[in-house]
Amino acid sequence: MIQDFIDYLMEFGTLGLFIHSFIDAIIFPIPALFLQIPLSLVNPSNALWLATAGFVACMLGSPIGYYIGRTLGGKLLYKILKKEWVDKATDLFQKNGEAAVMIGSFTPIPFKVFTILSGSLRFPLWKLLAYAAVGRAIKFYAVGALFYIYGRSAEGMVKDVSMYIFAIGVPLIVIFLFVRKKMRQKKQKAADATQTTATAHELSE
Repeated sequence: MIQDFIDYLMEFGTLGLFIHSFIDAIIFPIPALFLQIPLSLVNPSNALWLATAGFVACMLGSPIGYYIGRTLGGKLLYKILKKEWVDKATDLFQKNGEAAVMIGSFTPIPFKVFTILSGSLRFPLWKLLAYAAVGRAIKFYAVGALFYIYGRSAEGMVKDVSMYIFAIGVPLIVIFLFVRKKMRQKKQKAADATQTTATAHELSE
């Protein structure tokens, strides 16, 4: 039934991918990549436009998935998706919500797992959208650029490129978050020292 629906969406071309990507961020269990690739194969010159449609639709659907999570909680995910997907995403969120969204944006795990979990765990919506924008743009446009440049021969490259993005992207995300954490700690220490000095000065007077 799901495959029939995807085949039906494919008949609508770019609009079909827009719809697929939109509901992928909300509740549909199959990632939009599974429609982006065959549509890009049909017309590689249109691949970047397809990537844009998929990206925009995902960003529009993300707040809806978020508020579903706020309203219904994460238990909904176990009813519609594989338990291991939900467990992995939940573990990522518990360790670092920001990293979870960034990494989840270009993993095979359906993105709705992260939008709904963001809502159920009260992760700030603006952070979800900001970090999702970076990760989803990388995923959609990496695939789109491959087909635009290499044409139909890019079909065999997509899996390898996705692996490379994950292998390179995850360490970069970890480094970025680590450096930012250290910078925040440094600023906090400086602020605490300033406050301590001011307090001591007031007491001495």
